[in-house]
Amino acid sequence: MDLRLPSSDGTNALIAIRGEFRDARIIMLTTSDCDGDIQRALRAGACGYILKSMANSEMLSVIRAVHSGRRQIPAEVAARLAEHLGMEDLTDGDVDVLRLIRDGHRNKQIADKLAIAETTVNFHIKNLVAKLGTNDRGHAVTIATRRGLLRT
Repeated sequence: MDLRLPSSDGTNALIAIRGEFRDARIIMLTTSDCDGDIQRALRAGACGYILKSMANSEMLSVIRAVHSGRRQIPAEVAARLAEHLGMEDLTDGDVDVLRLIRDGHRNKQIADKLAIAETTVNFHIKNLVAKLGTNDRGHAVTIATRRGLLRT
């Protein structure tokens, strides 16, 4: 299944299929090598994740492994995941704050929109900067977008 579908998100379709057919073995085939996309797909139940740019032999290896009942990702995809392994996942609150920063809101405006204290917004920003290993809030948006962690 492709991660990017014309009218839907492949991960949402994967969740729906696995909800109805628990034993379905689905491999994501996509152009996205963002670790956020890879993590979402694997957490949703994908048994494999291959990139369209990979060699046919590598794709076949993953398909055969999944067909035999194993979960498998190629070394290139595993390396992408390993780059950020051990970093804490962003919380829903972190992502909400990050989206509003991306959209140009100041801390006070973010606090008002999310109905939280401005000190809580500051706390989220401090966490974001630490979790993403960035210098400031703008850099956090850039890194999160690059890694596929910040969806529209």
